[in-house]
Amino acid sequence: MVMSRFAGGRNRAPMSTVCQRVGLGAVALGCTVLMAAGCGSSSTTSSSASSHPFSPDVNSFSGQLPSPVASAKASLLESASAAASAASAAASSAAASQSAAAASFEASVSAQLAAGRAEAQSVLSKTEGAGNAMGDVTITGLPKARSAGFNAATVTMVNSTRSTASYAIKVEFLDETGKPVDTVFLGAKSVAPGGKATPTAFTTMDRDKALVPRVVQAQRY
Repeated sequence: MVMSRFAGGRNRAPMSTVCQRVGLGAVALGCTVLMAAGCGSSSTTSSSASSHPFSPDVNSFSGQLPSPVASAKASLLESASAAASAASAAASSAAASQSAAAASFEASVSAQLAAGRAEAQSVLSKTEGAGNAMGDVTITGLPKARSAGFNAATVTMVNSTRSTASYAIKVEFLDETGKPVDTVFLGAKSVAPGGKATPTAFTTMDRDKALVPRVVQAQRY
């Protein structure tokens, strides 16, 4: 019996060990309670935040461009409008200037040729063939920039004789097919021996095309 009690006593844990185990269990239980409380609080906070999403105040938007941007846009539009107006005015001025130049050129050359035109036409109407002065005459086309847009040419007559002579010239302007578009008569009076005359022949026909001038008749008399 004594031995049995002694054996049972050896199997029981000391009191200090039991207390330690009880303390550790209490600590673990407390930590579990604290963690559960923390998770619950976090979940509640998150749920509360998600239930109220951010919404901007629409009354704070004016719906118009910022002032600097609007000013820049207005300035660009004004500049474009001014440039367009200036270009239009320049084009109108250029057209008016060209028209005035054409009128001036036509009046000047017509006045120059008027005196000898009728006489030249009369002389050439009695001339057989190309005439006796084709070797004394050359013709050079003028750039349209110098003739106000007309097809024009300078006719040069050099008196190759020893006597003063007058000249009657017939000029044709040909299109690209070689067909005469216009005929001009001009003359020069009293050209000294070795001297020259340089009247201008021009046509008002087909100003938008490049016509080729050629001397058809040249009579010295």
